[in-house]
Amino acid sequence: MGDWKDNISFILVEPEDSANIGACARALKNMGFKRLELVSPANFNIDEARHVACSGNDILENAIIHGEFKKAIKDKSLVVGTTRRLGKRRGLILNIKDGVKRILKSAHKNKIAILFGRERNGLTNEEVEECGFLITIPANPLAPSINLAQSVLLVAYELSQKYYKVQSPEFVTHEQLDMLYERIRKALEILEYIPRGDRNLEEKIMRNLKHLVGRACLTEWELKMIHGIITQFMNKFGEVNSKVKIKDESC
Repeated sequence: MGDWKDNISFILVEPEDSANIGACARALKNMGFKRLELVSPANFNIDEARHVACSGNDILENAIIHGEFKKAIKDKSLVVGTTRRLGKRRGLILNIKDGVKRILKSAHKNKIAILFGRERNGLTNEEVEECGFLITIPANPLAPSINLAQSVLLVAYELSQKYYKVQSPEFVTHEQLDMLYERIRKALEILEYIPRGDRNLEEKIMRNLKHLVGRACLTEWELKMIHGIITQFMNKFGEVNSKVKIKDESC
């Protein structure tokens, strides 16, 4: 996949300030990264962004703009969010240094998305659910909110300063996991693991499973193995979905 830095996309979700976007492009250029992606930027003024981007204008000009959040992460194998808000519902939260270690282990063979939320209120709970884990930047509790471009610079800086020899294998993409989650949900329904009608518990369990799988990352072989296990289960209970045809290669 070439230079590992090319496998890391810095994705700004619904940024509201064109100058911030330009400053993010400049920060990436400073640290040797190239991939800037935007999800539905509000009132994006390219001229204003260029004025701030300076040496990062080439990164700004080549930024990919997505109309939908899901499209921005579908081809990524690991999705990492950034946050200043803590809480059990948000899954595993690591400090920036520990988070960078995990990112770098995967970056040599996998596409990675690092998400940065809106300037005013960050990432939504739904967006957080798509993340394998979150990273947070320790700051003064009296002033914990860090500017968007500063956050991008700090994460890019930490990534550019460290190199870890231990590398992870190639993982499946985020899009490939969607079918797996739906099959797991169906299997849990058949098992009656979730009390019928308890939608809150069902969503909590699926949210935690998505965090678990997203954090661990799956290889192609592991994905096929799990699909194979589910298929065997469905066969036994006579609930095979004829629309899903997975070639089991787990043996």
